This record gives sequence, C-alpha cells and structure tokens, in this order.
Amino acid sequence: MTVLEVIRKRYSCRAYQDRAIEPEKLDEVFEAARLAPSARNLQDWRFVVVKDKQTKAKLVEAANNQRFLEGAAVIVVGCSNSDHVMRCGQAIAPIDVAIALEHIALQATELGLATCWVGSFFPEKVRPILGIPEDVAIIELMAIGYPANEQKGQKRESIEKVLCYEQWRF
Repeated sequence: MTVLEVIRKRYSCRAYQDRAIEPEKLDEVFEAARLAPSARNLQDWRFVVVKDKQTKAKLVEAANNQRFLEGAAVIVVGCSNSDHVMRCGQAIAPIDVAIALEHIALQATELGLATCWVGSFFPEKVRPILGIPEDVAIIELMAIGYPANEQKGQKRESIEKVLCYEQWRF
C-alpha cells in the first residue's frame, strides 16, 4: 500500500472486534510514533497503552462515557512532558503528540487495524486512573483495534476549498 492509499483508507472507527492485537504489530505501531518528527527534536511525547478491561472501563467514564472505547483492543493515552513554546507562539505539546499519534494511526491502518482519535475526555479524571504526574500534559486518547465493520465513505472538501497558492484567497 502506498502512503496515499493508507491515508485514504484511515477512518475514525467506533466498532471493534473482540480480538487482541499481536505484540509485533503493536511494536510496529509504536515504532512509527517513535520516528515522528518533533519540535527541536525534543521527542516530548509519552504514551500509556491500556489493554486491561477494568482500566478501559474507567477511561470510558473519563471520556464522556464513549462506550465504543471498551471494545478497542487498546486505548493509547498520548501525553507530553514539555511546556516549550515555539517562536511562532504555539505550544509544542499538542502538535508533537498529534504528529506521533497520526503516525500511529497510519501505521495501524497499514497493518489492518483501525483507530479513532478521542478528544472528548477529562484529563483530571484520566490522570489518577493511570498515575500520570501533574506536570505531564494529557493531550489525546486513541482507540486501536481490529475493525468490526467495513469503512464508510468519508466526506472531504474539494482541494480548491482548502488550498490556495501565494496569497489567502478563500
């Protein structure tokens, strides 16, 4: 599969098979994250991988009771240990973690797995469940597993609606 084919195939999956992910596949998924670029090469991302059913159930409550999370083989909690701000004024934590998580999503897709980004959660509820220190930012959750259903078509804007050259022309 080409990179563009993987990108086209990736979608937000909310129904998973009751099936564990092989350790070698998880290794590949997290190797992709490890290789992601980061601001100043700080590699500030940290990931907590949750497989335990009871812990996943607690995370469901911390994630606005999104029950589909319990069906995923794993829930990844993407964190950052940096409060660095780039010269442009953007904090690196959400950007670096997002890049690494998208590497995870794309590698998972290439391996026949499916993912779902989860931004609807309460960090203050996730933190004690996983013992995450106060000085570590909890950026995003991601479900990973074998999809239970076929991908449904995704509506995307036309290229003309999202792209212009040289000057803002929207």
